[in-house]
Amino acid sequence: QQEFKAETFEELAAMSKKHGMEMFKKNDKPHLEAMQKMQELMKTPQALKQWFENKKKEFDAL
Repeated sequence: QQEFKAETFEELAAMSKKHGMEMFKKNDKPHLEAMQKMQELMKTPQALKQWFENKKKEFDAL
């Protein structure tokens, strides 16, 4: 498991996206499964928005 540290949620999101693309290129199964779950969330904009808001709240609480 890789740990990311950032000053802002937006910076953390960018790191996560970059890491996800690297894992996609390596065909890493756990990451591909996580990406599939995100694609399901993207089908419902409100669900995706709520997911991001919850993650931002978690980040801000740290």
